[in-house]
Amino acid sequence: MRTIFFFSLLMLANAFTSPLVYAQKINVFDLKVEHQSNPLCIESGAPRMSWKLQTALKNTSQNSYEIRIGTDPKDIKTNKNIIWRVSKKTSQSILVPYEGPSLKPGCRYFWQVRVTDNHNNTSPWSEIQSWRMGITASDWTAKWIALPSADTTKASPLFRKAYRLNKDIKSATAYVSARGLYEAYINGQRIGDAYFMPGWTSYKHHIQYQTYDVTALLKKGDNVLAAMLGDGWYKGRIGFSHQKAFYGDTRALLLQIEVQYSDGSREILATDGQWKTAVGPVLASDIYDGEIYDARLEKKGWAHPEYTEDTDWQPVRVMEYSYDSLVGMNAPPVKKQERFKVKNITRTPQGDLIVDFGQNLVGWVELKAMGAQGTKITLSHAEVLDKAGNFYTTNLRTAKQQNIYLLDDNTEQIFSPHFSFQGFRYLKVEGYPGELTPEDLTAVALYSDMPQTGTFETSNPLLNQLQHNIVWGQKGNFVDVPTDCPQRDERLGWTGDAQAFFNTAAFNMDVSGFFVKWLLDVRADQHASGSIPFVIPDVLTSNDAGAAGWGDVATIVPWGMYYVYGDTCILENQYSSMQAWVDFITAKSPQHLWNNGFHFGDWLFYRPDDDNDGRAAVTDKYLIAQCFYAHSTQLLINAANVLGKTEDEKRYKDQLERIKQAFQQEYLTPNGRLVSSTQTAYVLALQFDMLPENLRQQAANRLVENIRSYGNHLTTGFLGTPYLCHVLTRFGHTETAYDLLLQETYPSWLYPVKMGATTIWERWDGIKPDGTFQTPSMNSYNHYAYGAIGDWMYKNIAGINPDEAGYKKIRIEPRLGRGITTASASLDTPYGVVSSSWKLENGIFKLSVSIPPNTTATVIMPGRIANTNGGQSNSAIIGSGSYSFESEIE
Repeated sequence: MRTIFFFSLLMLANAFTSPLVYAQKINVFDLKVEHQSNPLCIESGAPRMSWKLQTALKNTSQNSYEIRIGTDPKDIKTNKNIIWRVSKKTSQSILVPYEGPSLKPGCRYFWQVRVTDNHNNTSPWSEIQSWRMGITASDWTAKWIALPSADTTKASPLFRKAYRLNKDIKSATAYVSARGLYEAYINGQRIGDAYFMPGWTSYKHHIQYQTYDVTALLKKGDNVLAAMLGDGWYKGRIGFSHQKAFYGDTRALLLQIEVQYSDGSREILATDGQWKTAVGPVLASDIYDGEIYDARLEKKGWAHPEYTEDTDWQPVRVMEYSYDSLVGMNAPPVKKQERFKVKNITRTPQGDLIVDFGQNLVGWVELKAMGAQGTKITLSHAEVLDKAGNFYTTNLRTAKQQNIYLLDDNTEQIFSPHFSFQGFRYLKVEGYPGELTPEDLTAVALYSDMPQTGTFETSNPLLNQLQHNIVWGQKGNFVDVPTDCPQRDERLGWTGDAQAFFNTAAFNMDVSGFFVKWLLDVRADQHASGSIPFVIPDVLTSNDAGAAGWGDVATIVPWGMYYVYGDTCILENQYSSMQAWVDFITAKSPQHLWNNGFHFGDWLFYRPDDDNDGRAAVTDKYLIAQCFYAHSTQLLINAANVLGKTEDEKRYKDQLERIKQAFQQEYLTPNGRLVSSTQTAYVLALQFDMLPENLRQQAANRLVENIRSYGNHLTTGFLGTPYLCHVLTRFGHTETAYDLLLQETYPSWLYPVKMGATTIWERWDGIKPDGTFQTPSMNSYNHYAYGAIGDWMYKNIAGINPDEAGYKKIRIEPRLGRGITTASASLDTPYGVVSSSWKLENGIFKLSVSIPPNTTATVIMPGRIANTNGGQSNSAIIGSGSYSFESEIE
């Protein structure tokens, strides 16, 4: 391919900026504290502030910033009562630490920033933003309250207490937590719009509390505070062995509201022994099995001040639980997101009434119904229909995934669960009174409230559907923790899946707060030996094995978080965990060879029907383990370098050399062949630089030969797949990577798309070509692991790559592939949106890019490029702004 490169007028204009352009202003926007907008609970004594720059002026970077902080937004505008003001000459605009006087627990702080750029423009002061500090154990006056006797009922308990406030209210802040799940109310109004609170953490180590501004819900006069509890992950069924009450056998509520009155006085409203309790209409709720709701048992108005029928309610029991394990929530809460109308309502060959929402999603169905008292409506949920078109739930194993509603007498109501969620596309409706119409049902997606950061689209509609499926696999499995699947009796935070998918996840959505929270549990549940459990939070009580590719989440995700978000605190917080994991492997590896213990291996790799010529894709588990041993050691070295731990860096560099030597002695022949001649073996050995440099290219060539021998099909599983196309591209085989990506027959990424998938499947052939199913005991249709290809698509088709942590430096390097004539993608980085869009038309490759202020980028065009000086180059270094490039491709 011969390529001639043309700089566009847009790029040439960048070199000679007119005075008119210089006059344009710069603005500051998207202020965040610890990755969050206006957070209500910051526990760090030195919160870190970030902002983005907005300007039409090209080649713009920040020269300095000025921050001012106070406790009153009016005072800040007039420069009064400023508690901290700082000016620094620096380009740093992300994660700038607070360095002023000590911050007070529970206090709200307001801040704004302005900057000066390299063109001597000074921005106006930004909009005023805020954060609120968390509270400490000594700030709690509320008591944990529970049912009066042993908590043996499956029904959800209700709690309430009336209060009379005699003064005008200036502000009110609520702090709420529970053992179990809670929904809290003030005067009948729900507190907040989050679900499944207080979230799932390693409850044995810490339980989150949530902070809410409830000023608008309280009033002068009579008020009622109320709450309802569910079993959730704390007390309900969890794990494979039907275990219940894994964390505790008693649901309990903790609620405290600090009221500030207009006259400057203060009052605390809190759970105590004076609260009352009763059982409500939620007869049972379970994460796996669903919910049973009896509308006849509703206590009408029970959360309102006007309710007077609580004379038969019982006094609560005060529990002597500690406050020491309470931590403020630092992650995005689960919220209602997209809503789906009914696609169609049909009868199956077996006669079931089935509703199709057209998308495999996670959440629940809102049901509108009215009928005779006691009418029972059962909603069952499934991901797929079988070959004959019948409702299929065998792959759910023992999970019922079923919501049951018992109607009150001819009162129209809208029902949805309180403490359970389902994974489904199809709904079976039984017992509905009258004719069921599309207007009676709405599917609601619920997932952690992570802003979308990435977009990706090409001229290939199958690839676009694949991207859609990847995103919806992420949405469905990022419900507070990164689960493997959202529907069967599992839904656990499998570490292998999370590490494999992290890079793709960080392109699609802002997962910074999501993984900060989860990594706390990785560290908390790590064994004293340094091994990492298979799932986090750990409910499997797994032994001290520590499986390769699963336990490596301890190094892979922290490093990924640092590189995507530029967050060194992640490395500081997780460094001891990273080190403990590597040291655990070393302790199990005589002569630095990890060839013992339990390993999952390359989970769910392609298994051919026949193996007459010895090509079966079974990769030696210990070969895999040695590769990940090296990888985790390298990431620890990287972290030590960033954190200035020079002695550790040197020690682990020496260790890494011995690990690779041990690999070569054990698994590599003198001529460069691996003892496992599989795609995964070559992919991991090449990805992690396990081979001598002089043998790497021939190993990559062997990988291509293997792929060709399978008819351009992959054979990799959970551990090999994320790196497969990256390795091919790195060693000059991008064409083969495209062949794999665009392969439409099994096994491939597009095979499920052709079969009608709307999410990523657990298995390459979850539905076989003849319409039958894979092994039902392990056959999820919403599993994100194989969606890890999204990382390669963003980085190579669109060409968006970080060249420095946090995208301070960017590389735009699109790579052409057969049959794709257009591609575009964007990513909202910590500095702003970077975008890359190209089209190939009549032999002309046209690229448009946009680079955010305060960053620079290297643009690398396909092929060799002739420049105006007669030489050849295929790259250009640019500052912020929008640019166009062209090259002629023959």
